[in-house]
Amino acid sequence: MLSSFRYILLAACCSAFLFGCSSNDSSSPTKKTGSKSRYQMADDRYPDDAPDVSLVKNAQPKYEPYSRQGNRDYTVLGKSYKVLDTGKGFKEQGHASWYGSKFHGHLTSNGETYDMYTMSAAHKNLPLPSYVKVTNLDNNKQIIVRVNDRGPFHHGRVIDLSYAGAYHLGMLAKGTARVAIETVYVPSPEQRVISDLKDNDNHFIQVAASKDKLRVNMLARQLENKYSVSSRVSSSNGIHRLQLGPIKQIHLTNKLLDKLQAEGYPQSFIVP
Repeated sequence: MLSSFRYILLAACCSAFLFGCSSNDSSSPTKKTGSKSRYQMADDRYPDDAPDVSLVKNAQPKYEPYSRQGNRDYTVLGKSYKVLDTGKGFKEQGHASWYGSKFHGHLTSNGETYDMYTMSAAHKNLPLPSYVKVTNLDNNKQIIVRVNDRGPFHHGRVIDLSYAGAYHLGMLAKGTARVAIETVYVPSPEQRVISDLKDNDNHFIQVAASKDKLRVNMLARQLENKYSVSSRVSSSNGIHRLQLGPIKQIHLTNKLLDKLQAEGYPQSFIVP
């Protein structure tokens, strides 16, 4: 059973500002002296009657302006955290944890309502919202989540996943997992236009990654015929990555990416 805290109540000028945070440290405080806990539960736990989250799909990356709420630098438990100006190119490794029933239905750091049955997550530094690909380094499972919250504030933890995210990453029972994370950055329409004017490089879109090389090769042929584009298979550490390209201009790359994500490959991303 995970034990975590999610929000710290900070009093200033007779008003309160909430930062979402979580931890698997059972000794962590859930409130400050003189304030009341916002939650009905003392400790986090599994949902009593969860829906079939195996049907929940990956978050589908799209351009979203960063929210006005939850994107200022902040301090929790005496430690200051800086929010990045952009998530572009961000990568990190460490341990993932997950949070559940205690926080379900409460506000996230950017003012949305936490739904543990969606593919969402919390991160200490990424701007909100951001899209992140998470890879379980122990079983090579991958998911894409939408980051809309702050945390986890436990040493060594780099991301806090929703119940659905933890399920698809195969880490519910253990509670934590060694992960690698990287942002799936989607530029604004204005940024796309500027990039098009400057761009003359070759681009590739990664569509799938698997240990099954035969399956990857078969999918490569199918997608080549369907989208009239070349492909390549990049292999390392027993994982075979199917990438479509080269595509000469970024606006054509983005156009194909949008089509792939809408037609059954939401995990697709442009190779950095």
